[in-house]
Amino acid sequence: MTGESTSLPSLITMRAEWGHFLGFLKRPSLPDNQASDLREGARAVSRILALDLIAMGTLLAIAGAVMASGIEIPETALAGIEITPGIIFAVILVAPVSEEILFRSWLSGQPRYLIAFPILLVAGLTAVMLAANNTGENAEVSVGLAIIAGALLSLIMFGVLWRRPPMRWFRTLFPAMFWLSTIAFACIHLANFSEGNWMTLLPLVLPQFILGALLGYLRVNYGLWTAIALHMIHNGLIITIVLAASKAAGAS
Repeated sequence: MTGESTSLPSLITMRAEWGHFLGFLKRPSLPDNQASDLREGARAVSRILALDLIAMGTLLAIAGAVMASGIEIPETALAGIEITPGIIFAVILVAPVSEEILFRSWLSGQPRYLIAFPILLVAGLTAVMLAANNTGENAEVSVGLAIIAGALLSLIMFGVLWRRPPMRWFRTLFPAMFWLSTIAFACIHLANFSEGNWMTLLPLVLPQFILGALLGYLRVNYGLWTAIALHMIHNGLIITIVLAASKAAGAS
């Protein structure tokens, strides 16, 4: 691995975007300058969404062929549960925002993400530990103080480090960081399955692995908001498919 960086070219066609994405996968690297134009970012989201739809369609077709052959595929956490407005809100908004912050915010290599968000994460873990171990009258106060203190310190560090460029050591390690983020994002979705061991379930999180690569590309080239936007659209499509399947099953 090297510490080389690249500049994001001006991509005006879907074919050029896809070509740049494939080149990025072959040699992941941080661009010298992240695209800051909102319209350019929105166009990139639409181009990568098209690639995501092709991948989703292909995987769904493969899954259908496997099931048609008589092989059973373990159901996900969404199977068999009522899709309430709360579930929809969590899947379309809460999950994309929280997962992008956790898995990809720091992929920019900028100190404000590498330092500020770990502080917030530590504060959250501290609050959980306090809530679990403290059952007294001051439990809520302790938890609240931990969250507030962590949030304030995180915001202060985020502001102080706002203009700092990506760290050199992170540029050098970026390929490993990118694939680590992508693999971790896929593997955490193994929790969606209640049956089977992780070895047999690994092929079932291939969709999340592909999505993670797409989201990581958008994040470092066009900004965190583009990764969140694609993630929200992707999850919205999944929920739509689940609702449509449930409706069709109920009508038959």
